[in-house]
Amino acid sequence: MLKIKDIHAKIEEKSILNGINLEIKPGEVHAIMGPNGSGKSTLASVITGKEEYEITKGKVLFEKEDLEEVSPEERAHKGIFMSFQYPIEIPGVTITNFLKTAINETKKARGEKEMSAKDMLKMLREKSNMLEIDGKFLSRSINDGFSGGEKKRNEIFQMAMLEPKLAILDETDSGLDIDALKIVANGVNKLKNKNNAILVITHYQRLLEYIVPDYVHVLFDGKIVKSGGKELALKLEEKGYDWIKEEAKNN
Repeated sequence: MLKIKDIHAKIEEKSILNGINLEIKPGEVHAIMGPNGSGKSTLASVITGKEEYEITKGKVLFEKEDLEEVSPEERAHKGIFMSFQYPIEIPGVTITNFLKTAINETKKARGEKEMSAKDMLKMLREKSNMLEIDGKFLSRSINDGFSGGEKKRNEIFQMAMLEPKLAILDETDSGLDIDALKIVANGVNKLKNKNNAILVITHYQRLLEYIVPDYVHVLFDGKIVKSGGKELALKLEEKGYDWIKEEAKNN
């Protein structure tokens, strides 16, 4: 589904990614971990097409298509979704209206018929029940006055409604207490299936207790320096990142 080949990227004149290779197949959950400043969020931005990052070498392929000339909006229409560390507030735009627009814009871009009001309502009910979201929540303005947990829950609800092929969760656990974390993880686990894939970007292991990854990759100095199973995340929790830095220096 997603294939990253030897990606090098910079912002202004600063190199951040220095040759990343990664392949994510449908049905897989991958976690990217690493110390602050290692390039985790930059990698997410490069996949979603944020324009301030310049790719100097390598390719990002999504369903075998080179994304180099594809805009962030088009990438979203093709099925790439990203949950942000700090979601923005949009006063005056309700969650329901935002999602109606987003879903129908995606359908239009794919040459499909717009969703009827009846089908939209049915889908909103189904997904909100699945994620245990109160109907009143949907009539609120996006993230306006939301707690950290509500903002994250809203993003997982957007993910449920948009049904992306690849969901990128960038530091979704930041600022969440354990109850909010469980709600978010529970939502992600319910949305996981054999046709979609999830990339979890996190600094800490605790989120991975609830969203269990198939693969864990450690990013350091803009490169993946170690990959393994979920046990690698436990080792990082126990020992920190210093041993990774030492290993990377010695290689």
